[in-house]
Amino acid sequence: MKILMVCLGNICRSPLAEGILQDKALKAGLKWQVESAGTNGFHTGEPPHELSIKVAKENGIDISKQKSRIFTVTDFENYDLLYAMSVDVLHNMIRISKNNFDTKKVNLFLNEQFTGEDRSVPDPWNGPESDYRVVFDIINQNCDYIIKNHIT
Repeated sequence: MKILMVCLGNICRSPLAEGILQDKALKAGLKWQVESAGTNGFHTGEPPHELSIKVAKENGIDISKQKSRIFTVTDFENYDLLYAMSVDVLHNMIRISKNNFDTKKVNLFLNEQFTGEDRSVPDPWNGPESDYRVVFDIINQNCDYIIKNHIT
């Protein structure tokens, strides 16, 4: 299974989600490929935010080699599941994809844990380190639900 995590700049939330889910999938013996992208392209080619890298590393996950890239309409062809980290990101994905938006492949990330509640993962960008720790914990817990809900 190929999974894409999508946030705004692809430097805070989605790189954490990519690293955490890939780590959990490998430990569960799943041959999943997890990647990430951002809808605004402001940070294309950049590594994740230094605090995302730090918090992930403290939890045994290395995301330092990831590079930000922009979400494109062709991602619908290349991935089985696409997760928007927040409602605004989902709206951006719809805008970018236009008629190619595939509702069967896309969901809000936290809907795996909180079905139908359409909750957003808070964006820690420009916040203190404690915000990144909170976001790590939210993503970490939800990734367990993704694995539980999609093991086939």
